[in-house]
Amino acid sequence: MTRIGLVLGGGGVVGQAYHAGVLAVLEHDFGFDARKADIIVGTSAGSITGTLLRLGVSAEDLAAWTVKAPLSDDGDLLRHIAETPVPDLAPLRPLQMLSRPMRLPGVHMVRRALTRPWSFRPLAAGMTLLAPGRHDIVEQLAALREIEEPEWPSPALWVCAVRRRDGRRVVFGRPQSPRAPIHRAVAASCAVPGYFAPVVIGGRSYIDGGVHSPTNAALLRGTGLDLVVVVSPMSGAAGWRPDFYAASRRHASRLLKREVAALDRAGITTVVFEPGAAELEVMSGDMMSRARISEVLQQSFLGAGARAAERDVARLLEQAAGAA
Repeated sequence: MTRIGLVLGGGGVVGQAYHAGVLAVLEHDFGFDARKADIIVGTSAGSITGTLLRLGVSAEDLAAWTVKAPLSDDGDLLRHIAETPVPDLAPLRPLQMLSRPMRLPGVHMVRRALTRPWSFRPLAAGMTLLAPGRHDIVEQLAALREIEEPEWPSPALWVCAVRRRDGRRVVFGRPQSPRAPIHRAVAASCAVPGYFAPVVIGGRSYIDGGVHSPTNAALLRGTGLDLVVVVSPMSGAAGWRPDFYAASRRHASRLLKREVAALDRAGITTVVFEPGAAELEVMSGDMMSRARISEVLQQSFLGAGARAAERDVARLLEQAAGAA
């Protein structure tokens, strides 16, 4: 039997719309039911999408909910979420966030850099030093707290965050990881440094899992999976423009390439979906903006459809759908 992994990367509100479009076309055209993946790895926005899938939300309803279209008869959970008011998000201004005074690295950060230099990521460490953001991500996810169940979702859901004191990645939902209510783990995974306030779990502060990697796909090495489907809203060919938006996409693309190579060395086949030119045209630099959500979903649906129709990709997806 084919064992399937699903990786859902970060990308804010825009990234969630990208997830919805990709998963909708895979479900509609290939019968690929993302809810049945053996393991889901969610980072930042991907942790929200992954949690909704594990709670039984279909890709069709996820897409409809994203653009405020009518839901199916099975969409009661999303209808309940839609009834909960969500505070408006201020524009995401990276340069403004970086201009605020940073804190000095603490002893735990320095110790980790000296004792585990092979796993230390200077850029990730630097992000943990940003001044705390002024927005409360837990408040944004109030609806998720209301619908969560006492036990962690099953099958496996791995939610990636970064511990602020030392820059170490922590994967909630994996054995031996810290225990947390799902809404707080997801909030930690989404706590963009400098924009949202860190989320405290078990006395430790956590920030966005995308600080370590926008997808964290390499986590799935050694899991015995046969196929991993990666949905990566933050990568893609953004060109060589000298701006923060393009630079962050180039960085995400480099990390994703290395992680896919690591999975390949582990004998795991991957299928990657990332934005092309048409999607990037409507995915503005502000990943928190809802202004063009409908266009993002539409273009991701079309772009993913074209990618999924490629002969080798279609064959893998059909095998995955048959296994599910």
